Amino acid sequence: MSAALPPSNLLADLTSHAAALGLSVQDKGNDGLTGHADAIRAKWFLGGRKVSYRISCRLAEADHTVRFREAISEATWGIPPPTFTVEKTTIKGWERSGERTDRSVGGGGTIDFACVREELKAVATAAGWQFQLEGGRMP
Repeated sequence: MSAALPPSNLLADLTSHAAALGLSVQDKGNDGLTGHADAIRAKWFLGGRKVSYRISCRLAEADHTVRFREAISEATWGIPPPTFTVEKTTIKGWERSGERTDRSVGGGGTIDFACVREELKAVATAAGWQFQLEGGRMP
């Protein structure tokens, strides 16, 4: 097995891949990052709805592990617009896979639950690091 990539290089790779997937990424010091994307938005004159996807990655250099957290949250205000939602979901342990698509009078969108996680997992394992999903914890 080859030597693991240094943490600073791995963090730069994770940041660039997360940004390429549409997340707005912020550095959290030398050992972490956070990302955020508003995947689904719908507004009309009586209110609105927004579905957000958030992640955080923290590098543990001692055991070469990338600790990953993710969460999806939905916020509504007023009376949200009537929405047609199609959701296909598979849950295995803490890993949620599938996608959700919303169509509405005032907008909509699609969110893929596993796309970011799988991409960052591939980057971490290719760099010689372990990838650990910390389920049940907010980013």
